[in-house]
Amino acid sequence: MIDQSLQRLQHLVNTVPAKLESISEQDFCAKPAPGKWSKKEIIGHLIDSAANNHQRFIRIQYETIPRISYDQNAWNQLNHYEQLGSKHVIRFWAMYNQHLVEIIKRIPEPHLSREGNSGGFENLSLGWLINDYVEHMEHHLKQIDAGLV
Repeated sequence: MIDQSLQRLQHLVNTVPAKLESISEQDFCAKPAPGKWSKKEIIGHLIDSAANNHQRFIRIQYETIPRISYDQNAWNQLNHYEQLGSKHVIRFWAMYNQHLVEIIKRIPEPHLSREGNSGGFENLSLGWLINDYVEHMEHHLKQIDAGLV
């Protein structure tokens, strides 16, 4: 059920950091328009997504339908990604997602049907959330550069 997502996530962790590091600092930090995130802030958003999904991937396995949502703009702003070094942000993204790969590999199959709530009206299975996490990441990486995915 999640094997393809796990393989795609591992592939991204293995290939994306070098591609991101090849982007010039100026281009990586430039905002495309006022109120829009820079490429660095998009990676920051993906770190925030990893942090919140980390909780989902763990808590859904032992709690009854935990509700875990977050304000993506507040998280991005308060993490100050814009002020952090690009290599720091890229390495943090890679390390966090490698850790999630290791967690996902070890989730027992029966736990994938357990449910949580990410702030919406319906409860979602852990398996669905894992697949959605990878799709969400690929979507944002394509925003940065279609060649990343």
